[in-house]
Parts: sequence; structure tokens; C-alpha cells
Amino acid sequence: MDGRTHTVDVNPGETVTVAGWVHEVRDLGGIAFLILRDTTGKIQIVFKEDEMDADLVGTGLGVARESVITVTGDAEEHSNAPGGVEVTPESVEVLAESDTELPLDPSGKVDADLSTRLDNRTLDLRKEEVKAIFEIRAEVLRSVREAFYDLGSTEINTPKIVATGTEGGTELFPITYFGEEAFMNQSPQLFKQLMVGSGLERVFEIGPIFRAEEHNTPRHLNEATMIDFESAFFDHTEAMDACEHVVRNAYDGVAANCQRELELLGLEDAFEVPDEAFPRLTYQEAIERINATGELDEQLVWGDDLPTEGERALGDDVGSHYFITDWPSEIKPFYIKDHDGDADLSTGFDMMHPVMELVSGGQREHRYDHLVTGFEQQGLDPDQFDYYTKMFKYGMPPHAGWGLGVERLVMTMLGLENIREAVLFPRDRQRLSP
Repeated sequence: MDGRTHTVDVNPGETVTVAGWVHEVRDLGGIAFLILRDTTGKIQIVFKEDEMDADLVGTGLGVARESVITVTGDAEEHSNAPGGVEVTPESVEVLAESDTELPLDPSGKVDADLSTRLDNRTLDLRKEEVKAIFEIRAEVLRSVREAFYDLGSTEINTPKIVATGTEGGTELFPITYFGEEAFMNQSPQLFKQLMVGSGLERVFEIGPIFRAEEHNTPRHLNEATMIDFESAFFDHTEAMDACEHVVRNAYDGVAANCQRELELLGLEDAFEVPDEAFPRLTYQEAIERINATGELDEQLVWGDDLPTEGERALGDDVGSHYFITDWPSEIKPFYIKDHDGDADLSTGFDMMHPVMELVSGGQREHRYDHLVTGFEQQGLDPDQFDYYTKMFKYGMPPHAGWGLGVERLVMTMLGLENIREAVLFPRDRQRLSP
């Protein structure tokens, strides 16, 4: 069936078969034009009504927009046609007729709100600028994998149904698993740590995570895709080096391979690949710089989490991707290792875009006794995590890693206003279908 020629490959002087969706029909009286759209672009089909078979003209001009058709005919050069080529048809076959009433306009001439677009995502993706987001997302994932392979990493896949949460019982989606309570996994954190204690040593995973967050904001999802990395014999500084390499490679890939998509989004001149090392600010330096902006009603003190408005003020001040390092131990998860000689200071770090957090990571606690103590200090029962903790008795190397949200990376890369724009079928508090 796919003996067709993509519209981008049609050359004058050829007899071609093209197939796709009816984008538009314009009848000017005596001559009419049908614009056919496929994944590569658009091509013009010309109907000269007085010179063609009436049934052929009737089929071509009577078909509803967004119907799927196939056209065979001769291609000729035409300066006013899309791509500079038009096809005079010898045959037109309707493969699938569309309803005349569409829930949204794929041509983009009539705007639709985001909810309507997400309810009709298949139609929404027929708009070139929407499809461009997901072509770019695909390139981001390809480039990220390439970067991990450069680092000598092995791709893994870990369970998404678990007996207990990665960080305890908060924000968990419970499910029934053969009569027992189980949960959708919040993170591959514990499993990827177990893998660095195996013969694999350096691993990455790209997969879904689930969090029953109550947030309903333009940057929160209840099902997201995470890029996770973990390496044996890495400390937190080496993990940050790897993070910077992966993020920069994603930008490089988009710049090299997605120029058409960037143009469709109006970003061809605005898109910039980070070319300098990401600044590394300590947590203490971060709260001092936030306080100095005067944007907060109350000054931050040691131990405070950074509020959204504080992050934005700091992002405006820094003006590029950056790291926040050396967080207080009390506000980082139990598996984050403290600095040697200072139990109040963790090796945890966050990597930030000027408008939001993208990455959380750090060096992990690899010593069994210290790990169990960390559980207890955060009110967690180590016995519930026995599958995890017992492996630390059998020779667990020092290791470090991080997790990066795909949707947030794409959102910030393209300046999208809502994270749902970067997800095919979002899952949030209100949306379970489609």
C-alpha cells in the first residue's frame, strides 16, 4: 500500500501517487485546488473542471476536509503552489471519509482551547506546529540515549508496580494486585541503585512514574516520563557533570536535526544551545541571592525549601541552567548521602532552568548502617524496604545519580506555557481519558 511518494519528494516531470489528508479545497470556478497534507508537508492538486472527467472532479471537490485520499497524476512545476509543485490528477480514491463537523480545526485558522485540543488529540496533532513539539520530543529522547551511551551506560527497565513507595506512603497511587495492596511506582530510584551494585555499574532508564500529587498547575502531572541515571564509583560532582552532558546533548540534537520544527514553532532564532558550564551555587548562596532580589515577603533562612517565586527570582538573576548544591540533609530523601564530617549538609543537588527545577540528584548513602539510620530519622520503617536495604550488606559501591523530567525539559526548551503541551495524553487530577 505504501507505494506512495511523500509530498516532500515529489519532483516536476514525474508521475506520482500521493496520499494523505484533505487539508483544504478551494473552488475558484472553472479551476479548483485541493491541498493534500501528509507527514512531510503539503502539495497542491489542481482540477481544471472543463478539461477533466466530471466524476473525477466531483470526487476531488466533493470530499470533506480531513478525509484520507490517494491521488495519482503528473507533477508539474508551479511557483504559487506549496513546495513549488502541483499534481494534475488522473485518479482520486477516497480511503476514509471524514465527518463535515469537526470538533476542532486542524488547519489552525480557528483556535481551540487546550481542553478541547486534549479531548481530540489525534486531530490536534494534525496541526504542524503541534506535531513539531513531539518530533522535537522524540529527538530529545534519541539524543539523551546517545549521551548515555557516550557515558558507557546500560539501559534498564524497572518495575512500575511495587509493594511500597520509593519515598514512603505519600503521593502513592494504590492498586489491587491479586488481592494484595500494591502501588504505582513513584520513581525507579531504589531499583537503579540496586543495579549499580550488580555487574552493570552504570545504568539509565527512560520510563513513566506516577505521583498522586494534589497540585493542578501548568507544570505538574500525575503520570510523567523520567530520565534516570545512576553510576557506581561516582560522587555528586561527577553526577552533575553527566547531567550537564546529557542536557546539552539534547539541545545539540534538536538544533542539528529539528530546524523545520523550530521554524514551525517560531523558534529558529530564539533557540540556543547552552555553551557554557552550568553555574553551581550552594544552597546557602542560593537563599542569599534570592533574599537579595527582594522578591519575597519574608527572608529565607537555612532549612527552608525554595518557593516557586524564589526559584523564579533566582533564575532571572542567574539567567541560564544552573545547579543548587549542598542542600540541608533534613530536606533531602533518606538515600542521599551527607557530606563526610558534616551530618547537616547533604550531597543532594537540583539542576534548574531559569523558570523551574528539572533535575534532582546526589550521591547515595551506600553504607548499610547509615542507610538504615536515615530511614529511621525520616520516620520510615526499614523492614518495609528489606529487598533494598539487605543488598547493601553484600558490597554496595559508592554511587550517585539523578532524575530528569522529560516533559519539563521539553517545556522549558520550547518555552511552552503548559506542561500538558509536551504530553500526548496527559494524566492529571481531572483527565483520565483519552
